[in-house]
Order: sequence, then structure tokens, then C-alpha cells
Amino acid sequence: MINKDQVKGTIKDAAGKVQEEAGKLVGNRSQEAKGMKKQVEGKAQKALGDVKEVAKNAKDAVKDAVKKH
Repeated sequence: MINKDQVKGTIKDAAGKVQEEAGKLVGNRSQEAKGMKKQVEGKAQKALGDVKEVAKNAKDAVKDAVKKH
């Protein structure tokens, strides 16, 4: 299952790539840098979502194991 941090992070990363490339295309280093920053933020947010998902799955697995015993 995908959580909101994974989705938002992926979208932010993609938007950052577009912004970086647009900055390169028009020669605007500020936009290029903002795009790179947005990509880093997006990757970090997605990673947080990944960690949350792993924790949730582990919690669910423990609950299931306890129920079976």
C-alpha cells in the first residue's frame, strides 16, 4: 500500500526535475537550484513514507502473529 508521504514525495521529486530542466533550458540558475532542492525534499519525503510503510507492515505482522498464537 502507498501512503500520502510516498505519493507527495514522488510528485515533488518529479516537479523538481521539471523545474530544474526548465531552469537549464532558459539559463536561470535560480530556478535550476530550486528544482534541485525540490527533488531532494521530494526524495526525503518519499523515504519517510517508505519508513512509515515498513513500520506499519511490521506492526500488522506482529498483530497477526499474536492473533495466531
